[in-house]
Amino acid sequence: MNNETIFGVVKDKEYMEQAIVHAQAAYAAEEVPVGAVVVDENGEIIGWGSNTVEQEQSQYAHAEVHALAMAGKKKRDWRLQDCWLYVTLEPCIMCMGLLYLSRVQGVVFGASSPMFGAHSHKDIFPQMYKNNMLIVIGGVCKLQTRELLRQFFQQQRKKGEQKKS
Repeated sequence: MNNETIFGVVKDKEYMEQAIVHAQAAYAAEEVPVGAVVVDENGEIIGWGSNTVEQEQSQYAHAEVHALAMAGKKKRDWRLQDCWLYVTLEPCIMCMGLLYLSRVQGVVFGASSPMFGAHSHKDIFPQMYKNNMLIVIGGVCKLQTRELLRQFFQQQRKKGEQKKS
């Protein structure tokens, strides 16, 4: 089960495309373009979010946090067993911890985050989180999600250079 989710490759791409829509909304708001959706056991999207760190001036205003909170309200339970999170960027350690605590079945991400990605640094999790409780699949729509991030940071660098001159 490591190479595909319960929804299959075609559905994974469809769900990731929905996460990309939310990432594009973040981009339009001059936020780092990260978007996420939570999918329940029936394949229904029950939560979504985009990065709003700058808007809210808050470290925890990540797309994953918004999507999981909305899904919990929809299910009327903070336990999101049998749900999957689709997110355009590999979750950070804060968000990965939240995924474990939320009891989601798995996470599917697009672009890797070598600097902040928790899956890349999974040895830092306490032993209680190492029991393969969470299926992690990366690289779905990787080129699209990586390009969106590249364009955003290129644009931000240009803005920074213009301020200097």
